[in-house]
Amino acid sequence: MTLFQKIIAREIPADIVFEDDLCLAFRDISPKAPVHILVVPKRVIPRVAESLPADMELLGHLLFTAGQIARSEGVADSGFRLVINNGPDGGETVPHLHVHLLGGRPMAWPPG
Repeated sequence: MTLFQKIIAREIPADIVFEDDLCLAFRDISPKAPVHILVVPKRVIPRVAESLPADMELLGHLLFTAGQIARSEGVADSGFRLVINNGPDGGETVPHLHVHLLGGRPMAWPPG
């Protein structure tokens, strides 16, 4: 069971900001920006490169939900970043696909 599955099952506490039938969103415990929220599907997809055609609707739902949360957190107008890490070289640390929503400060490109 992944860390995120334990959060979804309420075995580990989290600061939840959104939940519906398909996903859960909560504040990152080690934020990299004033707003740093993880949007996690309730159904485990290990990483985006392992997603299947049947996952397309859920993947779209995660992005749509991230946009809604950005509006509710007050960062939609000033700007925000969405990040999906894939694999060790991509910065993935939990093998359960998730979208990082980062905002509340200027973001540089490339990140670093």
